[in-house]
Amino acid sequence: MRTAILAILFVNALMSNGPNPQHAAEMSLYAPLIGDWDADVIDYTEDGKAMKNKGEWHFAWVLEGRAVQDVWIVPPRASRKLPLTAETRKGNRYGTSIRVYDPETRTWNITWINPVSGAFNRLVGRREGDTIVQEGSGGDGTIIRWTFSDITANSFHWRGELSTNGGKTWRLAAEFFGRRKVAR
Repeated sequence: MRTAILAILFVNALMSNGPNPQHAAEMSLYAPLIGDWDADVIDYTEDGKAMKNKGEWHFAWVLEGRAVQDVWIVPPRASRKLPLTAETRKGNRYGTSIRVYDPETRTWNITWINPVSGAFNRLVGRREGDTIVQEGSGGDGTIIRWTFSDITANSFHWRGELSTNGGKTWRLAAEFFGRRKVAR
């Protein structure tokens, strides 16, 4: 009982009903993603082989509406099997991103953490036309670019690309096709 009460108190302190009014217009970049999503996940090996899976993605306003946080889970909780092995760890995600708007640079500072794989990425996000482009680097110095496109009320396409030659060429590493759990 005490654990449940502490969890509710924590969630209430973390989550917000919407963007902070001080920067509500700028905060609208990620607003279409707020909510719960199912996803078709495709990870690509270096030789282009596609590995397909399912996932779930949850986005929420947090920290007085000054940030957007997500939880990204592949495979979905209903089909996760523990303990993980070296084989089941591949493409496995149970992590979180936090996106904080910086009014000085008019960009978003983003941190992605996946304790399953040890991933820790820092990116900067911005609007480019109808897409959200997030660029940064992996822990090994690889340049990464994550793009949300084709965003509608009930779907989106996410592409994860990487470059090992300073951005001269890019390799598609993953694609996610999101579908809102409860259609709007």
